[in-house]
Amino acid sequence: MAADSSSTRHSMDADRFATVSRSIMAAMNTVIDGKEEAVTLALTVLLARGHLLLEDVPGVGKTLLAKTLARTLDCTVSRIQFTPDLLPSDITGVSIYNQAAQTFEFRPGAIFANLVIGDEINRASAKTQAALLESMEEHQVTVDGTSYGLREPFMVIATQNPIEMEGTYPLPEAQRDRFMARISMGYPDTTAELAMLETHQSANPLDAVRAVAGTADVAAMLDVVAATHVSSAVKEYTVALGQATRSSAQLRLGASPRALLQLLRAAKASAALAGRGFVLPDDIRDLAEPVLAHRLIVERKAASMGTTAAGVIADALARIPVPAQPGTSRTGGAARQVPRGS
Repeated sequence: MAADSSSTRHSMDADRFATVSRSIMAAMNTVIDGKEEAVTLALTVLLARGHLLLEDVPGVGKTLLAKTLARTLDCTVSRIQFTPDLLPSDITGVSIYNQAAQTFEFRPGAIFANLVIGDEINRASAKTQAALLESMEEHQVTVDGTSYGLREPFMVIATQNPIEMEGTYPLPEAQRDRFMARISMGYPDTTAELAMLETHQSANPLDAVRAVAGTADVAAMLDVVAATHVSSAVKEYTVALGQATRSSAQLRLGASPRALLQLLRAAKASAALAGRGFVLPDDIRDLAEPVLAHRLIVERKAASMGTTAAGVIADALARIPVPAQPGTSRTGGAARQVPRGS
């Protein structure tokens, strides 16, 4: 199982990057009514080589968002319905003995796809959930002592319902830390909901979505994001934010080094989508909550008094001085907004 897609990789200039990214978001917005921010963040996470956790009540379009992103890309897609009886080998694959050849053959599991949709991830046992850890962090799977690489791009989009807890296995901290961002879809506004009732009755809009980018396009976009410049001042700002969460008396667990790395990677993708070759402090501020909040654990006493991880992050951002960016100026607020995962 080769993980290298360099044979199909090509360079991409800024104009082509903008054209492809706009095409992907336009195609997704024809299906996901009134959720442009969620669409943008999903693409941001993909281009930052991350994984996305969609957490919200049933019926607000979590799985639809994942399916729509998959449909816009000409790549391999698999969907895993997590249930209590799902086995780790169903995800990773299994070695089967071939009696004729007198050797073991590896049969890949559902994780071997460019985009993996994990529906209701918290319904599987902790052992099955743990089968995702290696693949999400190292982009490989180890079975019977042999490691098999996963093809790039590789992204896991998982959904879970935070309301119905009976018969579920909440994601442990190590598993949540593997997800670059968590968002809550939320209910659509009146206009978007009326439009949905009008257009979704006669046909499924997902059926009309066609792939607008291939794996070679995505690979080239990943290279553009990786080359996005991050100044020392922005890096120091990111570290200061992480240290503020670790020293907060309201938190039992602050942001990990992995969280800060992923925040910076997401900021680079956000900058590239905004048509910039460099990261601004605003990119960090805009993405701090969806990237960090699900990783933080609020002290029980503070939580009982209404403190939330999102609130702690907002307080930290308000206290930490924003570095000046050469050639730019802050206007007192973020230029782009992303959906908040509380």
